Amino acid sequence: MRILLINVPHPAIGSRIPDDHLPPLGLLSIGGPLIDDGHHVRLLDAEFGPMPLEAIVAEASRFSPDAVLFGHSGSTSGHPVIAQVAQAIVNAVPKVRIVYGGVFPTYHWREILREERYVTAIVRGEGEETARRLMRALEAGDDLRIINGIAFRDDYGPRVTPPAPVIRDLDAYRVGWELIDHARYSYWGGLRAVVVQFSRGCPHLCNYCGQRGFWTRWRHRDPVRFAKELARLHREHGVKVINFADENPTVSKKAWRTFLEALIAENVDLILVGSTRADDIVRDADILHLYKKAGWQRFLLGMENTDERTLELIRKGATTTIDREAIRLMRRHGILSMATWVVGFEEETDRDHWRGLRQLLSYDPDQIQMLYVTPHRWTPYFRLAAERRVIQADRRLWDYKHQVLATRHMPPWRVLLWFKFTEMVLQCRPKALLRVLFHRDAGLRHAMRWYTQMGRRVWPHEILGFLRDTRLENGPTVREFWGEPQDSEEEAMSSQRPERSVGTSRAAQIDTVLPGSG
Repeated sequence: MRILLINVPHPAIGSRIPDDHLPPLGLLSIGGPLIDDGHHVRLLDAEFGPMPLEAIVAEASRFSPDAVLFGHSGSTSGHPVIAQVAQAIVNAVPKVRIVYGGVFPTYHWREILREERYVTAIVRGEGEETARRLMRALEAGDDLRIINGIAFRDDYGPRVTPPAPVIRDLDAYRVGWELIDHARYSYWGGLRAVVVQFSRGCPHLCNYCGQRGFWTRWRHRDPVRFAKELARLHREHGVKVINFADENPTVSKKAWRTFLEALIAENVDLILVGSTRADDIVRDADILHLYKKAGWQRFLLGMENTDERTLELIRKGATTTIDREAIRLMRRHGILSMATWVVGFEEETDRDHWRGLRQLLSYDPDQIQMLYVTPHRWTPYFRLAAERRVIQADRRLWDYKHQVLATRHMPPWRVLLWFKFTEMVLQCRPKALLRVLFHRDAGLRHAMRWYTQMGRRVWPHEILGFLRDTRLENGPTVREFWGEPQDSEEEAMSSQRPERSVGTSRAAQIDTVLPGSG
């Protein structure tokens, strides 16, 4: 089959403002196994430009695909864009099959199949094996009911098949790196970069997380093989920055240490960035020197809030003491800390914002990432927010960077003021400025200057966007806007049966093409 993978242009500020672009790991992870199955696969990355709708449709028409596969990391906010592009492609290429995967369609399959008649099938959960089986069935004209892990439409309406099993062996499927020109992708201020996953899932129970149930359970790649793949990307393609997409790569100290030691043994000059939990940093105090030696330059620490009541509400399972200690340990070992802080909880007041700001100052993180609370229907947190009022009806703005819910005690403009004031104080305080200007590590100094420069560019767009955006005065409740809670369906895949790969490809047997994960 001729298969076109499309990465649509995302409307989020974070996608449009930076000069850097990262490759779409999810689509590449689907592309590798499909190539190995003998399909003619091409990636159209419309983030570059970004490409207007007419150009995307023209490129798709020239390729004349049998199937077009969509997926996007910004799943909820990316859906309206994917829907628009998919409809336009079907109008131009009427017989094409549209297959859609990712977090949002995994859970919203009923509405998508009911309202978007051009969608042929939805891949639910991780898609490497499911997409292979689905493409075989579409090519042969087989009954789709035999494919686990999908949703589709028949004469009786939308229907779903049993969940597919999680992939136990993440090394059984490789990333289709040949689908991209590595020279086009960069991060960290123009350095050649890729996105990777060492692990999938997270064992912790944060009830707002939209990713935990999608992956169902935590698994990791073979640490030594993974280190060899990163080294190969550096030596053969000049990749300098490795951006980890893992929710929590450091869950197993034993596996993580093995990976760090294997990467150190490869003796490659890489910059590693990603996310983890503060308690894992504290746990690994005795091996943080290995983190640094392997190339780690920054961790995003998901602190979410500094109020103990809020942490308990969202079941974060962390404490402010651990958060503070993690930042201290990272600074001692020359690793930057980026603290996330979420605002927009219903009962917040000026006093809560002031107390949070003071506590963030006591943490003394190197960088700050501010977010707005954004509920997802498949998470337990959705039930807690179900009766809150929606103030933003444009689903493209449900991206964590826009206010979407009303707060009981504060109008939106005052929440924005606290949001921007907190950013300004954290990034412009004397300690932070001195690090940006005079940090003794030139690499970290570059990283902080790049992030600061990007922040200066984002600021006016966020403020102008707030003034320009339309907000609802008396909007629907979250339940009315999105539908009934579906946290009972949170686990998208089955962990009861072993995954068995169908066939062994020639490329998977060649040592120079190392398997990967998505």
